[in-house]
Amino acid sequence: MLKGFRDFILRGNVIDLAVAVVIGAAFTGIVGSLVKDIINPLIAAIFKKPDFSYLVLDLNGGKITYGNFLNQVISFVIMAAVVYFIFVLPINKLMARFFPVKAAPPKTRPCPECLSDIPLEAKRCSHCAQLVA
Repeated sequence: MLKGFRDFILRGNVIDLAVAVVIGAAFTGIVGSLVKDIINPLIAAIFKKPDFSYLVLDLNGGKITYGNFLNQVISFVIMAAVVYFIFVLPINKLMARFFPVKAAPPKTRPCPECLSDIPLEAKRCSHCAQLVA
């Protein structure tokens, strides 16, 4: 029983997941600071309010704070944009440069008579029955 647990813990993907969670938590702090310390002041300069938490809908004595929801949506979109433009896009370009995708060799060729695709090894076209050299 303990051997199985040890094998599970020492698997590569479990360790990778643990590292990803720790890095993700640290990254959340960085992006949260970007939103709070840089983006929100820019929004405040444009709209003359520090954020949208002042937007409240009073409905029969209940308060619907849709401004807080807008703040969270804006934070999410900004975080997604930061992750995409700072991490995903450059890493994809590096991967494409270092590991280019090689085109697979063709498996078919056109028949000289009817121009249908036929396998490279074919001696006769399956569409027009023409002999193929």
